[in-house]
Amino acid sequence: MSQPVENLDEVLKNHKLSKEEYEDILRILDGRHPNIVEIGIFSAMWSEHCSYKSSKKYLNGFPTKAPWVIQGPGENAGVIDIGDGMAAVFKMESHNHPSFIEPFQGAATGVGGILRDIFTMGARPVANLNALRFGKVRGDSDINKYQRHLVRGVVDGIGSYGNCMGVPTIGGEVSFDESYNGNILVNAFSLGLVKSDEIFLGVASGIGNPVMYVGSKTGRDGLGGAVMSSDSFTEESKSLRPTVQVGDPFTEKLLLEACLELFKTDHVVGIQDMGAAGLTSSAFEMAGKTGAGLIMHLDKVPAREEGMMPYDFMLSESQERMLICAKKGSEQAIIDIFEKWELDVAVIGEVTDTERMELFWHGEQVCDMPIAPVSEEAPILDRPTARPEYLDEVNAKSVDDYVKVADQEAYEKLLASLEVVDKAWVYNQYDSMVQTNTTKEPGSLDASCIRIKENGRALAMSSDCNPRYCYIDPKKGAALAVVESGRNVAMSGARPLSITDCLNYGNPENPEVMWQFAEGCEGIKEACLELNTPVVSGNVSLYNETNGVSVFPTPAIAMVGLNDDENKVLPSCFQEEESHVLLLGETKGEFGGSLYIKELFGETTGTLPSFDYSAELRLWELVIEANKKGLLKSAKDVNVGGIAIALSKMAAVSNKGVVAGIRLENSRDIFDESQSRALVEVAKEDMETFGQMAMDLGISADIIGKVGGDVVRVNNVELSLEKVKDIYFHTFARTIEQDL
Repeated sequence: MSQPVENLDEVLKNHKLSKEEYEDILRILDGRHPNIVEIGIFSAMWSEHCSYKSSKKYLNGFPTKAPWVIQGPGENAGVIDIGDGMAAVFKMESHNHPSFIEPFQGAATGVGGILRDIFTMGARPVANLNALRFGKVRGDSDINKYQRHLVRGVVDGIGSYGNCMGVPTIGGEVSFDESYNGNILVNAFSLGLVKSDEIFLGVASGIGNPVMYVGSKTGRDGLGGAVMSSDSFTEESKSLRPTVQVGDPFTEKLLLEACLELFKTDHVVGIQDMGAAGLTSSAFEMAGKTGAGLIMHLDKVPAREEGMMPYDFMLSESQERMLICAKKGSEQAIIDIFEKWELDVAVIGEVTDTERMELFWHGEQVCDMPIAPVSEEAPILDRPTARPEYLDEVNAKSVDDYVKVADQEAYEKLLASLEVVDKAWVYNQYDSMVQTNTTKEPGSLDASCIRIKENGRALAMSSDCNPRYCYIDPKKGAALAVVESGRNVAMSGARPLSITDCLNYGNPENPEVMWQFAEGCEGIKEACLELNTPVVSGNVSLYNETNGVSVFPTPAIAMVGLNDDENKVLPSCFQEEESHVLLLGETKGEFGGSLYIKELFGETTGTLPSFDYSAELRLWELVIEANKKGLLKSAKDVNVGGIAIALSKMAAVSNKGVVAGIRLENSRDIFDESQSRALVEVAKEDMETFGQMAMDLGISADIIGKVGGDVVRVNNVELSLEKVKDIYFHTFARTIEQDL
């Protein structure tokens, strides 16, 4: 065994390990001082990114069970039953820090990583989403120019990787706020399909079973990535570029096909992708779940660079790699499959009954430690929490504290907001139709949908979060992210079933940030319980902070729902001239955290009112059941920017005008953001039947207008349809491309 390290204080600092954690390490190693390999392993496994040491306390208690949940949190991805022996496998993850440092590779490898999480479960990926947050891109400052550069790089990276993999990117969200100027957020979601009885787990078991390495060779790229992602940014963060992995989607495509071929055999006990912390996390997690031990010979790991040492092999985050626990005697059959696909493959170790990780380098033991304390017993921190002082100031304000703006001026400004306008510049760089199953594509509003060829059903999915809501009320804001993603799914005619989340927050060492996180978790728990949409997978990303400034709390939620008939996916834009437009739900004049206050006055202020989950569920029920009966032509939720903006989006996307009049207490309430509302399009002959359904469910359904004409008029605001389309479809590209 190599010697304990010198300059211990400096080494611990570089590995983000505290003195208290080092004392714990000495206890685990029975008083022996660790060598540099062992310190690296502890550093990675106990990093915030891998261990969730600050967040685990609050994640316990998430609702994770339902009759349709096959696999909840704890595996590479969550799994739900979608009928007829089929299952959907899905997860969302962050790649925030790498994408800020190197936008193309950071975003690309984020997509690669989430895809491996899906196909390591035995599923073929069939749909991707992404949730992107950037700083201010409008203006001529260096910050504005750099943010535009980041948008271009991130979108290029996502498109390049997903397109090469042949997996459609069918939707997502892009939003902007100055709170992300120093720390953008890049969250990637993927969903795959698998037979319910062919799901693979990340486990290692069976004494003497071989441990095999497959995929790309290991290099030094991504070295220390998990630790880098567990710290805040400073002015010196650009020097961290070497910690960003480099992706190769063509190799991953080969890896995907090789793994799916392997899964048709009986050779595999368990399989785990090498994500954050690479070989370290995959090996410790696989053995930790079963209580097994492992012996691995690191000199047998395929290497891409000369002079690599055990530390490099254990902590590299080179992409496109998997660790397999195979059945003894299956080694050659597995080697044959991966060599056929021109991938590296090697037997590097075996399962033991020692419950220890034993690593060797050319015959010399370089690590010997118990697995369970490293993989299962990372420190769980109870960090201080404190309600943020800023809340008193922002919650004290209401829309009445601002000078009233003329409704027409407000309408034109909101319509041109980057939060509202079409993001075709983004999604046109993604292949959304590959695999030919996309039935509701990017740009068609609300949820995106794919058909399930195997059973004639359809899956709907939507990613959502309003960071302004989460800033003024972290608990209700997080709950409303669940609600909004579910409402989008329901508007497509699908029943919301389960969520995956990506919880992006600032520095957990700041008590106010930790309070925001704790409150956000409570909001998610509450909403998922009330809506019966359990959490099946997810990710926590902390330390989203630069020079002491944290991002807005951003718990991104991706909801997945099931439509029993692929032919009844409900559109979200107008379908026929002369159809009636109805407003479902009540408009209450709510402007807390609204786009109205943000765009007109540059502030994020106000309060969020109490929320009625029963009203939300009844709204979902009405739309889903009316769609089954063929009573609806289209449906769209009313959200950011209010009724006027929702109607304008429907008009622009459908190329059909609309004239609407809504009875309101205040004229500006066409821009309010009351919850549990939707716009539906109904044919004249179906009005009576639909009206009765709404009445039976206790939902107000007011006829507010008709589809048709060449204008968009909502109460006292009006623009020509051509002008609305020009603003809606071209504003984003004009903004992002202004430097080119």
